[in-house]
Amino acid sequence: MSTFLPKIKNIFVGLLILVVGLFAIFYQPDRSVEDLIPIYTNDNSRFISLYGMNVHYRDEGLRSDSVPLVLIHGTSSSLQTFEKVVDSLKKYRRVITLDLPGFGLTGANEENEYSCSYYAQFLATFFKFIDVPICDIGGNSLGGGIAWYYTVAHPTKVRKLFLIDATGFPDHNLNATLGFRLAAIPVLNNLIKYITPKFIIRKSLDGVYGDTSLVTQELVDRYHDMAIRKGNRKALVSLFNNRKKLDYKKLSTITCPTLIIWGEKDSLIPVANAYLFEKYIKGSKLIVLQDVGHAPNEEVPEIVAELILNF
Repeated sequence: MSTFLPKIKNIFVGLLILVVGLFAIFYQPDRSVEDLIPIYTNDNSRFISLYGMNVHYRDEGLRSDSVPLVLIHGTSSSLQTFEKVVDSLKKYRRVITLDLPGFGLTGANEENEYSCSYYAQFLATFFKFIDVPICDIGGNSLGGGIAWYYTVAHPTKVRKLFLIDATGFPDHNLNATLGFRLAAIPVLNNLIKYITPKFIIRKSLDGVYGDTSLVTQELVDRYHDMAIRKGNRKALVSLFNNRKKLDYKKLSTITCPTLIIWGEKDSLIPVANAYLFEKYIKGSKLIVLQDVGHAPNEEVPEIVAELILNF
């Protein structure tokens, strides 16, 4: 016992020194939304007050399109993830993108709630405020999970569904990205609220992209800026600490035409999940893209736009 306590003390002191060192080297303060708005908005950007948040969204393209296409980003992302897809589609469709609560310029919600059921309720209110009674809806990763969850909850309000490497089944490889790996570790993940160096962002994007040469400094800077937007890091930790399994059996209730797009080299959500979606959603169509990773909308946006347009 006489030697055990000093060892514990030394370990504690060592850990304390390590944490203090990490803070000293990598501490990154929050960045205000006022700083980011001039960089990440354009002439199509709008803000709407909803649930105590200023929700950032864009409504672009063909105004005569009575059933708009809504595209939803994934975890730690923002509406910018679909910018190039929108550029290809807006001559033919009306396209709506938005920064979800907890992400992008929208920032954290007051309830600190980030489940798919919350997001489905949020979308229903958002669509009511912008007068969209029915839409085609799709998303990437978490955004895909939210899209199909919304479709299950509001089947008469969705005409067509698009799933791009979507969440829904338990088989996720959180170790594929360094950022997700850290965010999934209880207690330790609280450091993410204060320490978010750009090398973690780059390493995480390398784990998401099939072609890592597409991970540019501009892309890293954008993801980093959105990560450190005030409130977003706390929201990310809350999302991981309170994540719930989706009831994927509800997928069998979806009857609208559904297109499933998947990157064959997705190391985060394996392509095997694509075939599970195809199995559970009767009559759905699956397209697997070779040499593409978890975010086809960013890696091959023109192909994704063409697939959506032709469906």
